[in-house]
Amino acid sequence: MNYFEFYGIPVSFRVDESTLRSIFYRNSKQYHPDFHTLSEEEQQAEMLELATLNNDAYQTLSDPDQRIRYILKIKGLLEDEGKLSIPQEFLLDMMEINEALMELEFEPDQNRLETVKQEIERLEKSLDENIHPVLDTYNDQVGSHADLQTVLEYFLKKRYLLRVRENLSKFAPR
Repeated sequence: MNYFEFYGIPVSFRVDESTLRSIFYRNSKQYHPDFHTLSEEEQQAEMLELATLNNDAYQTLSDPDQRIRYILKIKGLLEDEGKLSIPQEFLLDMMEINEALMELEFEPDQNRLETVKQEIERLEKSLDENIHPVLDTYNDQVGSHADLQTVLEYFLKKRYLLRVRENLSKFAPR
């Protein structure tokens, strides 16, 4: 059973946060081990398992990035995550930024660092703006495999930019 089934909600990249929270609290009251201390050992173990599932489901579904990763995973698109490749045109766009990072490593320059940060922010904003229509409308009834491929590409690019951002933190003023 996946987290969406457990919560009784449709698979979607957008979830209603208040509904999610309500289901979590309802399940917490129902499954929390403290409420089953007088139950049989087998039922206590089952409630502990369900409480853990409830916590994991809420943690995953309440975070947009984790939710995207989870949906891609349950749809079978992240099975060989290490073998997935980022689109070539994106990598070509990133070449200039990567060269700037190498230059910054040898010749620190605060102005150049700010320019690179702004370019990364621009790329992230563009990625987010382009993916919103797909994320807003996708669900199991109307979503297509092409939509999932678009989200996968977004996910890979976003993850790449996150690594670049982490790399940039090395160049923060000391």
